[in-house]
Amino acid sequence: MNKRINDWINWVLYDELIAGKLNAPKHLLGIHEYGEGQIITAYRPHAVEVKVTSRTGKKVHTMEKVTDEGFYAIFFPKKEFSGTKYNLVTTYEDGTTVTTADPYAFDSQISDFDSYLFAEGKHYEIYNKFGAHPMTIDGVKGTYFAVWAPDARRVSVVGDFNMWDGNLHPMQLRPNGGIYELFIPNVLSGAVYKYQILTRYDEILYKSDPYGNQAQMRPDNGSVVADLTTYKWKDTAWVNKRKTYSRTDRMKMPMTIYEMHLGSWRKKVEDDDSGFFSYRELAPMVADYVKDMGYTHVEIMGIAEYPFDGSWGYQVTNYYAPTSRYGLPEDFMYFIDYLHSKGIGIILDWVPAHFPKDAHGLGRFDGMPLYEHPDPRRGEHPDWGTYIFDYGRAEVANFLIANALFWVEKFHIDALRVDAVASMLYLDYGKQDGQWLPNENGGNENLDAIKLLQNINAVMEEKNPGAFLIAEESTAWAGVTAPASMNGLGFLFKWNMGWMNDFLEYMKMDPYFRSFNHNKLTFSLSYTYAENYVLVISHDEVVHLKCSMINKMPGSEPQKFANLRLAYGYMYGHPGKKLLFMGQEFAQPREWSEARSLDWFVLDNPLNQGVQRWVKALNNLYNANDALYANDSDVMGFEWIDCDHPDKGVVSFIRRGSTPSKQLLFICNFVPVEYDNYEVGAPCFTTYKEVLNSDDVQFGGAGRLNSGKIKAIDKKTERMPYSISVTVPPLSAVVLEYDYTDVTPEDILKKKEAEKKAAAAKRAAEKKTAAKKTATEKKDVETTEVVKKEPEKKTAATKTKETVSKTKPAQTKAAVSKKTTKK
Repeated sequence: MNKRINDWINWVLYDELIAGKLNAPKHLLGIHEYGEGQIITAYRPHAVEVKVTSRTGKKVHTMEKVTDEGFYAIFFPKKEFSGTKYNLVTTYEDGTTVTTADPYAFDSQISDFDSYLFAEGKHYEIYNKFGAHPMTIDGVKGTYFAVWAPDARRVSVVGDFNMWDGNLHPMQLRPNGGIYELFIPNVLSGAVYKYQILTRYDEILYKSDPYGNQAQMRPDNGSVVADLTTYKWKDTAWVNKRKTYSRTDRMKMPMTIYEMHLGSWRKKVEDDDSGFFSYRELAPMVADYVKDMGYTHVEIMGIAEYPFDGSWGYQVTNYYAPTSRYGLPEDFMYFIDYLHSKGIGIILDWVPAHFPKDAHGLGRFDGMPLYEHPDPRRGEHPDWGTYIFDYGRAEVANFLIANALFWVEKFHIDALRVDAVASMLYLDYGKQDGQWLPNENGGNENLDAIKLLQNINAVMEEKNPGAFLIAEESTAWAGVTAPASMNGLGFLFKWNMGWMNDFLEYMKMDPYFRSFNHNKLTFSLSYTYAENYVLVISHDEVVHLKCSMINKMPGSEPQKFANLRLAYGYMYGHPGKKLLFMGQEFAQPREWSEARSLDWFVLDNPLNQGVQRWVKALNNLYNANDALYANDSDVMGFEWIDCDHPDKGVVSFIRRGSTPSKQLLFICNFVPVEYDNYEVGAPCFTTYKEVLNSDDVQFGGAGRLNSGKIKAIDKKTERMPYSISVTVPPLSAVVLEYDYTDVTPEDILKKKEAEKKAAAAKRAAEKKTAAKKTATEKKDVETTEVVKKEPEKKTAATKTKETVSKTKPAQTKAAVSKKTTKK
């Protein structure tokens, strides 16, 4: 062995390398200055020869085999190569030759400032540093890997490019922060990899990449190198416009949400676990259907990669990777881009509340509790069998905050619906006494989770204005949708779980018993302005023996459908944004299953077609009338007309928008009794027009409608100053439109009297004018007649008189002069 090589080698590091425990391989491997010269070392087990060459191949030097374990080295008295500008050519025992740049010659891509920000929990673009990123460094194509594993003894990148051998690519541990990194040349997009982790207890773990952007199709669970920078987005105008919307703007905008599970909306091949349409195939199908139905948004159930289909995406193992069930990450980008081009917003379900214990996932990632809280009383859900994130650990909080931003910034998601927020807020959620640990004040509030949620919402609003978060929160926690600056959690909207539970219980009852449970129908209006709500009938309501929506309804088949149309009609009239799960819009009879397509075949039934047309009509009415959304969070937007007679089973109310015009009056009949000439209170003395009726034949009803103009009468009700008389079909929702006016019957009477007086005065004036005109005309006629007679009387004698009279003016003048002088 060359003495200079022997003197340079740190044999302690060498022993750790051979033992598979070296966490700082760049201290031993790669290119190093050595006096005036340099030394290059490499570790190539099972190699028979290793050479160092220039990039062009003009320089070739054979390395010395230092040990039988495969450690090679070469010493140059003077500097032969600069930085990374050399290749290693390795010949193996089977005769294969591999030429590659030296991974250990490349500098770290993570700065000290990156490490500092991450340790502070404020590196909001950490996903650009951690994970696997294809890139070119010094002209060499490869992939840069980085992972956080502070309790690991050693971390290696293993994959289909190195025979899954953890000895070949041990990663370099940065000086502080527990971050491992390595650039591996020639590893390109599509390569499959994992992190091989040696724990402090000498256990070997194989983990998928927490920050990886693609995963293998289950049941395989390796990560896949993906490049997220190649897709050319076309929705720039959409994203720029989104930035102009404030919280207040969003609250006043329409939002009708179609909740979807992409894999079971339609399947390409039934009875096939992998028979899915791709993201690209789904894009036009989903966009066309959703657009035609009048929805403004699609909410997609769990997309972040998950191993078990039956979890529906709520047991996430890869938070930064869209599931490969439907294609590549760029295919998902295309899906979002396409829907944006059709004016459809995208909401994505996001699950920061817990994660599964799958061996390749986040649990015990480096052999110790890392992402989960170390105390099981804080770190586990006993009922769910899952881990709970350690929200108080800065790096874990950073992982979650950056992940929320990742989906908005990298995939242009418009909003995140945060799953199971209640389980995050309460330390005793789903736990018995002794299973939970109180906070520092002795309470059950999870102070770390509260701070995290506030931070996520505040950072999202600051960095991505117009994007927002929705909370699935099932308790009466105050201020869920209050801004974080006002000590709220900062969400823009909250699912109204209270309304959903009460309303569905009410609708499931036989109409006879509804009168005794009237409060379940009306109670939600007592708190509807406490938060900014979304009314939801989600996937959770049509699974696990809860029945489909149509089979929740009581009565005969026609009554079931009438009840369902009524339920949706009342829902759309109630304040709050709207959400229906797929299949509910056409009354799917079976419970939903992720394993099969929706029951589209039931649309052969006219009653199912009717429900579908009814939901479409409701969406169109909703989008065309801001009375149904502009004042969802303002008391002026809703007013009861009649909710005080549960024995009748009819409620009525008003929805008001931004202008006096096109206000809406809802009449909902929850009993199978038809009311003819039913008196309903009216807010103003005007005419009303029926714009929607669930009993319309096109919706599957009997056609008992209110045609023509409905005129208000001057008759007060308990709440309203006037009345109208309408037909209210059994189990129906009737919607009337009117333009509000302050004009009263007295005003109209006065106006009529004034008009009458004005008309009489006008007639008198006209009569007087006519009489005067007649007299004038008569005088003119008489004068004309006299003038006409005089020429006839003229004779020779007359002519003589006229001649004589011509002398009289002079005589008369003399007489007058004389008379005046005498006077």
